[in-house]
Amino acid sequence: MSLISILKKKNKTTLFTTPSHDGKIFMYHKFYQWYKADISETETHNPQKALENAEKKAAKIYNTKFTKFLTNGSSSGIISAILTCKPKNILIWNMAHPCHKNGAKLANANIIEYSLPLDEELGIHKAITPQKVEELLLQNTADTIVITTPTYEGFVADIQEISRICKSKNVKLITDEAHGALYPFSENLPESAIKYADFTIQSLHKTAGGINPTALLHSQCVDPTEALKMISTTSPSYPMLATIEANINFLNSKRGKRILETLINNIKKLNLPKYNDDITKILLKGGYELSEKLFNKYNIEDERTNDKTTLLLCGIGTNLKKLERLKKITK
Repeated sequence: MSLISILKKKNKTTLFTTPSHDGKIFMYHKFYQWYKADISETETHNPQKALENAEKKAAKIYNTKFTKFLTNGSSSGIISAILTCKPKNILIWNMAHPCHKNGAKLANANIIEYSLPLDEELGIHKAITPQKVEELLLQNTADTIVITTPTYEGFVADIQEISRICKSKNVKLITDEAHGALYPFSENLPESAIKYADFTIQSLHKTAGGINPTALLHSQCVDPTEALKMISTTSPSYPMLATIEANINFLNSKRGKRILETLINNIKKLNLPKYNDDITKILLKGGYELSEKLFNKYNIEDERTNDKTTLLLCGIGTNLKKLERLKKITK
């Protein structure tokens, strides 16, 4: 089956997975005519200048020194952040996304791996604690640390305290917040790392309604542009970049925030047990058996499962109908 036929095929499965826009173009309907929007730099069109302006506007929205649009996922943002830091010794979680180590390798840095305990009840790793960060920095000579918060399953680190510890030891803090792109837009979600970390990377496509693989790189210190140039194409997709601009504008709008609050309130109405810190990541007790039951009996596909728990990912595209269906099943 070709890619085109796969994309054309109607999906009848109820998805609680990425991407979270649920196949609906609700922010910018003109992207039905994608090819007409696909342009390059010419005298007639100057998309590069428009992109610079869009990124400056985004930096004001997120209250950062620099915010860069990414069309190659959070991976490119994390690699660029590491390259910008130019670390000699970098602390990286041994279970982290592969891009963490890849960035360190490209930077020719000495990788110091650290481990985190497994929660036996849930079968997952929770977020790193400030105590663990302090311990790592006391035991190792590191100038940079990369942490993941929230975790895939929605556990969030005390980023404010971790940032304070890192600053006291002159250690650069890079935060993989790929799964927390909605955090800056609701007080009912965990606090974003953007305010505290030197670099914060977010995936718009995971929960914030963006198309695959749009993401953001936020910096509170130096401009990461030169590092981004090293790993990015010189022929960017301006239609894709424009969706990032539209995505941010939507999330920051009254309508976008209202839809996000409605999502949060609808999830609360499910009255499900809450094991994590992020309500948009529904974590259910029951592992592979539950996952198979949801798929085979109810045609519901989960995002991730292990032998103890099953994760159902919600985002901007998760409507009340989907949640009500889930509520009937989980009674």
